[in-house]
Amino acid sequence: MKQIISNRQGKQLAVYTKGLKDAPALVLSNSLGTDHGMWQPQVDELKSHFNVITYDTRGHGESDVISDTKLQNLAEDVVDILDALNIEKAHFCGISMGGITGLWLGIHHPEHFNSITVANSAAKIGQAEAWLSRAESVEQNGLAELVKTTHTRWFSEKFDYQHNVVAQTTIQSLANTPAQGYANACRALAHADLRDEIAQIQVPVLLIAGTADPVTTVADAEFMQNAINNSQLAKLEASHLSNIEQPQRFTQELTRFIQQI
Repeated sequence: MKQIISNRQGKQLAVYTKGLKDAPALVLSNSLGTDHGMWQPQVDELKSHFNVITYDTRGHGESDVISDTKLQNLAEDVVDILDALNIEKAHFCGISMGGITGLWLGIHHPEHFNSITVANSAAKIGQAEAWLSRAESVEQNGLAELVKTTHTRWFSEKFDYQHNVVAQTTIQSLANTPAQGYANACRALAHADLRDEIAQIQVPVLLIAGTADPVTTVADAEFMQNAINNSQLAKLEASHLSNIEQPQRFTQELTRFIQQI
């Protein structure tokens, strides 16, 4: 079911719920330049066990483009979604941009979460200069050039992304992302650095890393594991969008982790 909710800034976010209303809630948060549809393999598998909540991150999909976006805003949107759905506590799983969003929530709003899964992410993703340069380029030229080469960052050479329906629709979602929404998210990532704060996290954390991920590496995940007391690490043979490249393994690791809580 699709719902439009208003966040604390009075802006609209597109939220999608599937599964069992009275079951434990699980929020899935998408990566930069995608929308809620990237989670289709997980939603199909988990809807019989959870109240699965996906949403389009601000500036993506059908959610509003919102200026002056920071990592804090990305995270507070999740709290606003839970409040709008009258959910006191949830499990959270975010990938890439969604993953660092989860780290911020673990530091600042642990009371809302039973567990946090951080997939293909880092406490600091990339370099500020590169993000700011990309934001400017996308504002001026659009996303067409990024769309042409994104499969080389998102998927490993072993993965037949051309014949995978979810991979193709996710690449299309990048093409459909508003350039300003993408640029705003790039600027949020440019200034996001939680390396000195993640040791505060007390919520159980699962870290998922792709062994072929050139963007957020296994070393990034190991850094987080060393810093966060109650954390564990799973490595998948995949690149950056491991939930699409290795959907069964990803879902198995996530489910196993949540069942331990």
